[in-house]
Amino acid sequence: MNQEPAWDLYRSFLAVLREGSLSGAARSLGLTQPTVSRHVEALEAAMGLDLFVRSQRGLTPTEAALELGPYAETIASTTAAMLRAASAHGAMVSGTVRISASEVVGVEVLPPILAALRERHPLLVIELVLSNTVENLLRRDADIAVRMVEPTQEALVARRVGAIALGLHAHRRYLDRRGVPATLADLARHDVIGFDRETPAIRAMLKRVQGVDRSAFALRADSDLAQLAMIRAGFGIGACQVPVAARDSDLVRVLPDAFRLDLPTWVVMHEDLRSSPRCRAVFDALVEGMSAHAGADLGQHS
Repeated sequence: MNQEPAWDLYRSFLAVLREGSLSGAARSLGLTQPTVSRHVEALEAAMGLDLFVRSQRGLTPTEAALELGPYAETIASTTAAMLRAASAHGAMVSGTVRISASEVVGVEVLPPILAALRERHPLLVIELVLSNTVENLLRRDADIAVRMVEPTQEALVARRVGAIALGLHAHRRYLDRRGVPATLADLARHDVIGFDRETPAIRAMLKRVQGVDRSAFALRADSDLAQLAMIRAGFGIGACQVPVAARDSDLVRVLPDAFRLDLPTWVVMHEDLRSSPRCRAVFDALVEGMSAHAGADLGQHS
């Protein structure tokens, strides 16, 4: 290549790769289909490669396109991070903040916190990423994260907001039907809801609790939200956050003396964002809200 392709060519290429068609890419980018087509053709000409095979069924990415895809994703991520960083400068709390949190925290805990934050700062835009994996803040996959593991990376601002208790719970309907277990051994006669794949985080937790055996689970799911939904539906007994279950009078905690895990929780952001009014506002709101959530279990330790 004698000339570096323009960034908008990579953006159109990535959109076609994601959407699988020119029309879908055009809709996602707010461009016309001919414009996207010209961008792809220009990128192909600049690289000397065929990126897509054209047919009546649409566009099929070539092996070269699939290999280049992750690099285009990196460009898109970096561009978004640059725009977020640029919008940080200024006194007003406005612009976009990208938050990463676990499924349960994102669905069960953050909505009222973020709703109140938006009321105070109507020019603030929130991007919420729900994942049980740890987003890389140094790479700017997110601006702020709520984590259940202590951050070890330098260049991060971290605030420990407490420890969220995890306990075994079941719906009253299930307990009325099957009885209340008196010991962990009694769980062998119950329908237990648990994990499917044993991740490093789960292995670390299993070391602190004896008698938990995946083979005995009546339902296995790696989604914490799916497990919580099954507990609420009366399927069986499963683990969930004590403060979340406490909001539902139909969920009963069982074996509190035999099973309790505390999840130390941090709110974390990149130190470069410390001076950003919008990131500071979001960080402080998350610290306050998550501290209240973790503290809702104070005094309930059995």
